[in-house]
Amino acid sequence: MIFVTGGAGFIGSNFVLDWLKTSDEPVVNFDKLTYAGNLENLKSVAEDARHLFVRGDIVDRERVHALFLEHKPRAIVHFAAESHVDRSILGPGAFIETNINGTFSLLEAARAYWGTLDAAEREAFRFLHVSTDEVYGSLNPEDPAFTETTPYAPNSPYSASKAASDHLVRSYHHTYGLPTLVTNCSNNYGPYHFPEKLVPLVISNALAGQPLPIYGDGMQVRDWLYVADHCAAIRRVLEAGVPGQEYNVGGRNEKANIEVVKVLCALLDELSPKQDGKYFDQAIFVADRPGHDRRYAINADKIARELGWTPRETFETGMRKTVQWYLENQDWVANVRSGEYRTWIEGNYVGREQLGRGA
Repeated sequence: MIFVTGGAGFIGSNFVLDWLKTSDEPVVNFDKLTYAGNLENLKSVAEDARHLFVRGDIVDRERVHALFLEHKPRAIVHFAAESHVDRSILGPGAFIETNINGTFSLLEAARAYWGTLDAAEREAFRFLHVSTDEVYGSLNPEDPAFTETTPYAPNSPYSASKAASDHLVRSYHHTYGLPTLVTNCSNNYGPYHFPEKLVPLVISNALAGQPLPIYGDGMQVRDWLYVADHCAAIRRVLEAGVPGQEYNVGGRNEKANIEVVKVLCALLDELSPKQDGKYFDQAIFVADRPGHDRRYAINADKIARELGWTPRETFETGMRKTVQWYLENQDWVANVRSGEYRTWIEGNYVGREQLGRGA
């Protein structure tokens, strides 16, 4: 079996669902269920005997180690993380605790467990750490895309905490021989995405008749990766990746944020038209976030060349699938947008100066 941390979050739950569709191998799903962890994402496998959900915190090293000894996973896939830049600016402490201390505790538990395995099991074992392209910092428009050898230059508490966790994982391979793998992915989008990030926020706000906030001039560029493609990449790295190596995972879709908003609005105009006007009429420009990185871009040649993975979805097909999913799952959106999420939105966006409306 495999042991997945953060498997009730956006990417983690998509991975668990995808894994159980393509494999009979059981999953132990370990998640703290913070604001972004949602068991409703996993409703379709709630009665599946191959899926065991355990609520807990990766910082609790003794409990994690006990679970390893009980279930004897052949691999650990580590998604659990605080992952929103704006939240890291307002409250960095949680990012240090989960992303750095939590990863350290998980590595220590994994190292102790790995030491109990026989030679063949030790050789086959893998610790796969899922990270982000934000560890590389910001690119100028003319700069080449990030490669696995790009020096780290994180610019937010979030990306700095993920960079630290990447370095810890690397050190455990080189110091202790733990067979680790690291993936650094670009911006994911797709089903079950907590609506604090750009794509689900725009869709849910648009349908609710609320403003569509765009930071600064909206020209920040990101590479967009459909979450199912990311899950396929992780499966492939877990299957054939070389221990101690890093693999960049990208969608080959560099788009400015304002272009993403316009594409989403156009899809909504087509699939769920308003009675009056267009959805982009709701767009507003708000004060930019502090230290907002201008451009990220992923060079995913290594994983394509060495492991044969390339994304299946284009930006257009992936975004259409995403909008259709949100239109078909409005109950999920309504449940997520209650309670803690409303508190967060008010704390982050209310009070920001509105710089103007989209045209």
